[in-house]
Amino acid sequence: MSSIGRPLVTIAIPTYNRADGFLKQAIQSALDQSYENIEVVISDNCSTDNTEAFVKGFPDKRIRYFRQPHNIGPYKNFNFCLEQAMGDYFLMLHDDDMIDRDFVEACIEKAGYSKDIGVIRTGTRLVDGEGIIKAEFPNLTQGSSMEDFCKSWFAGKTALYFCSTLFNTEGLRRIGGFHSRKNLFQDAVAVVKLASQYPIVNVEGIKASFRKHGGEITFSVRVSDWCDDSLQVIELTQELATRDKVFLLEESMRFFSRLNYRRAMAVKDRLRRVWTHLIVWQKFQYKYPPPSLKRLLCK
Repeated sequence: MSSIGRPLVTIAIPTYNRADGFLKQAIQSALDQSYENIEVVISDNCSTDNTEAFVKGFPDKRIRYFRQPHNIGPYKNFNFCLEQAMGDYFLMLHDDDMIDRDFVEACIEKAGYSKDIGVIRTGTRLVDGEGIIKAEFPNLTQGSSMEDFCKSWFAGKTALYFCSTLFNTEGLRRIGGFHSRKNLFQDAVAVVKLASQYPIVNVEGIKASFRKHGGEITFSVRVSDWCDDSLQVIELTQELATRDKVFLLEESMRFFSRLNYRRAMAVKDRLRRVWTHLIVWQKFQYKYPPPSLKRLLCK
C-alpha cells in the first residue's frame, strides 16, 4: 500500500548521555518499523558524551537530530520533541525503551488508517537491563471512550506506558502537550484528556518494551509527588467523565492508593518507610489504610 494518504507517525526519542547505553537499541527499533511512513525526531538534551556523533552515524534521512544548547530538563525536552513533530501521530520513545518491528503498523491498521483517533495503545512488556522479559501486559481495554480506558486501567486489564501509546499530534498540542503537577503522570493526563475528546483505539497484542533497570526517572522521585500526580488524574477523570463518576472515583482512589503504597514499600529505611505509608494514607483522605505495621517493619 502506498504511503500517500497514510498517516505520518513521528517517533520522538529525547535523550541524554546514553550513547554508550540503550540509545542504539531505541533508535534501531524505530528505524526498523515495517510501516514506512515515519520520521524519527531525536532531541539531545546537551549530552556530555558522544551522542551527536553517534546519532549522525545512522545513515537514514528519516532522522531529524536536534541538540539543546543547554540542559532544559527531561520534561521540557519531551515537549520540544512534540513541537518539532510533523506526524499525524506522535510516539514518545524514551532512550532506553524499544518498540517491536510491527508496532506502528499494528496501531495504524487497527485505526483503519484514520488520522482522527485521539490515542492508539498496545500491550507492553517489562524488560530488565539485559533485555530479559520480567512481565507482560496485554492491552485488554474494551470500548473506545475515556471511561472505558479508565475502568480497564484501574482493573488491571491494561498498563499505561509512553512506549506503547500513540497520541494524536494536533490534539496533544491543543491540550498543552505533556504536563502534570509533578511531571510524573503526564502520559495519563494526556490520555485522559484526549480520550474525552476523541475515540481511543486498542491493540491487544504486546508491541513495546519498557526497560526497568533502576536508572529510569521513576526511581528517584518522592512518593508524595507520585501521590499528587495521582490525585490530579483522579480529579481529571471526575471532571471529564460523562458517566459512571461514582464508580470511577471509588476505583481510581483504590487503584492509586495501592500503587503508591507499593512505591512506599520500596523505601529502604524502615522508619522512613512507615512515615511514607502514612503520607500516602493522608493524601488519600485516610480512606485506604496502609499495610500492617508489622509488615512495614519486617521488610
